Amino acid sequence: MSSKYTLHALNLAVCGVLLSACGGGGGGGSGQGNSAAENGKTEKEMVEVLSTRPDLVTDNDVLIALDLPVDAVSSEYQVILNGKDITSLFNNSDKAALLQGLKQGDNQLNVSTAKYFQNLVLTNHSTDGPVLSGPQLNPWTCTNGSTDASCNKPVEYNYYYKDKVGLIQKYNTAKPPAAGLIATATTDAGVTVPFIIREEVGYQNRDEYRYAVLFDPSRPWTALQPQAQFNHKLVVTHGSSCGTDYQSGTSPTVIATSAAILPDITVTALGRGFAVMSTALSNSGHNCNLAVQAESLIMAKERFVEQYGKLRYTIGQGCSGGSLAAQWVANAYPGIYQGILPTCSFPDAWSTASQFADYHLMINYFSKPLQTGALWAEWEIAHVEGHVSQLNSYISELAQFEVARPDGACNGISESQRYHPVNHPAGVRCSITDAAINMLAPRSEQIWSDNEKRLGRGFAGLPIDNVGVQYGLDSVMNGVISAEKFVLLNERLGGVNIDIKDVPQRLEANEGALRNAYRTGLINVANHLDKVAIIDCRGPDEGLFHDAYRAFAVRARLEKAHGNYNNHVIYGGILALVADPKCLEISFTDMDRWLTQVEKDNSAVPLAEKLTRNKPADIKDSCMNGVGGIDRSKLCSTTLLPVHRTPRMVAGDSMTTYANKCQLKPLNTSDYGNKVRFTDTQLQRLKAVFPDGVCDYTKAPVGFSQTEAWLSYQDRQGRVIYGGQPLPSMGSKSARGWASGAFHLF
Repeated sequence: MSSKYTLHALNLAVCGVLLSACGGGGGGGSGQGNSAAENGKTEKEMVEVLSTRPDLVTDNDVLIALDLPVDAVSSEYQVILNGKDITSLFNNSDKAALLQGLKQGDNQLNVSTAKYFQNLVLTNHSTDGPVLSGPQLNPWTCTNGSTDASCNKPVEYNYYYKDKVGLIQKYNTAKPPAAGLIATATTDAGVTVPFIIREEVGYQNRDEYRYAVLFDPSRPWTALQPQAQFNHKLVVTHGSSCGTDYQSGTSPTVIATSAAILPDITVTALGRGFAVMSTALSNSGHNCNLAVQAESLIMAKERFVEQYGKLRYTIGQGCSGGSLAAQWVANAYPGIYQGILPTCSFPDAWSTASQFADYHLMINYFSKPLQTGALWAEWEIAHVEGHVSQLNSYISELAQFEVARPDGACNGISESQRYHPVNHPAGVRCSITDAAINMLAPRSEQIWSDNEKRLGRGFAGLPIDNVGVQYGLDSVMNGVISAEKFVLLNERLGGVNIDIKDVPQRLEANEGALRNAYRTGLINVANHLDKVAIIDCRGPDEGLFHDAYRAFAVRARLEKAHGNYNNHVIYGGILALVADPKCLEISFTDMDRWLTQVEKDNSAVPLAEKLTRNKPADIKDSCMNGVGGIDRSKLCSTTLLPVHRTPRMVAGDSMTTYANKCQLKPLNTSDYGNKVRFTDTQLQRLKAVFPDGVCDYTKAPVGFSQTEAWLSYQDRQGRVIYGGQPLPSMGSKSARGWASGAFHLF
């Protein structure tokens, strides 16, 4: 264990509670600590902010360590915080301390030696939030019994043990079970302890977080003196779905105490010495807002490091909405994760939204025979939709389309509070679009609807579009449907308006929102995703709307952004959605091996290169047999793992599937070659559908840009910055407790 993990217990007890109780020591001094530059000293980074970035500190405390130059004698340094000399806190071999009692806003930390100085601002935010996501959703209901408007409650600790049968039981610290009933755990560091788990449940940012660790109730644990069974690795587990709640929720489980529908690795990870963490706000079904998800993880990781210790690396894991959270957070806020394990994969919410919108329009079209103008066979519809049947579109509609409707229901908002375009236009718009208004920005006045004009404000812009999309293009080109059906489909499909009501016109994206969707990472283009190791467990879906193509879409995006997908591995399998009952456990073990190898590489090469050259040779595309066996020689065949398409892919889009609005080219009959013969009347009808042209998928999408990492959506006063702005560079010693040196990005 590194000496940076320990602190003299007496120092911590005496000086760690109230900074005002700590006088001089070390280098002594007057406590002014701000004249070093005037004394001819050289500015030098000497402070490692371990628990977070210096500008994102929360809850009045922060864990820091001094990294003094080799030519600095231990008695020749001084540390001043807000004018008070706290040097004595660091009078130990580790030169580390938890600074408590920070004031809200800026705190001045000054470190000086005989030759060097550093002046560092620690910006402290309320634990109520927000920190970077901008103005919060309101109204907000606390469901945890708290009378505090921010849902704050005292931290709760729960205890469990694993019995000799392998079941998780409640552990009563006042009357513990007999030692012979408790199983033992031997961690990956070879430490053997009773399999007793402590779960911490608390509240940050108006919502719940959870931690779980192997824990000996008879012994203390501090960040600088953790119990020996902790291996300084963290697993973050996420929930499923995608939605918006206006109330506090429950964090995903960090201890699987009963049989789960999906495979779970929490107990396996705990037994190996990992900690497990979750936050309600990074559960996509509860909150499908990228910035708020990242914010909750940043705040929870800060507290974890301050209470439990530094981390070597963090692995994010989840299926469906959980995979969505892990993948878009990893891309937009690189450094939160070092590895991710997506299952039943979604790259993001907003490129997927195009597919779900297309399905919605097609369901409406094909379900109304008088509107279609022709009789359609099931196999023709399936081909146009890109799948084996219409089942995929129907399940998508039932499972997720409601979250796009501003007049749909959402938890925490009563019917009388909710938006209705006629009866209550000033009500709360319960959609994931409107919940993300800080990221997408309001629509410009030039395109306001009547309700926006009445209210004097724009709703959140929609970053989806179907102008120019030739639905069924591949179907007509290959003779699956007739030229007339192709024309009818594109004539009559229509679109939706800002209230997600069906209209005959095609849907035209708000281009400001579209640009913001790309730059914020709401559309995940993977330009930062090469900085994280990825193993994706991918099973077939065959109509369950968790399409297999999405794992390959992430791969295609990586290749488009970086020229390779060296950090991306797929473990395929025959079990629907999850590949194999053992896939998550095997991929977790393999990810741990992979990151352990990377951790040893302290060279100066980019992290993406480290992930490639340190990947174990057997971690590559593989095929699982459904009962835990794995063939590491190749990925499953398309017979075992079929990869279907989307309506946009049938219309000409590529596997990247992030062209939410295509660039246009003139409609040219020569593009159809000799395969399709349109009558003059049909051509005129097509030109009426596409007056400005049809999609040209060889060109970059309209509004396309790379994701800008680490955006904040608020200024120092907490006022919104629509579309965000990058947080400033914090130097090379920021968030040093989040990962070992080989992974550092800051």
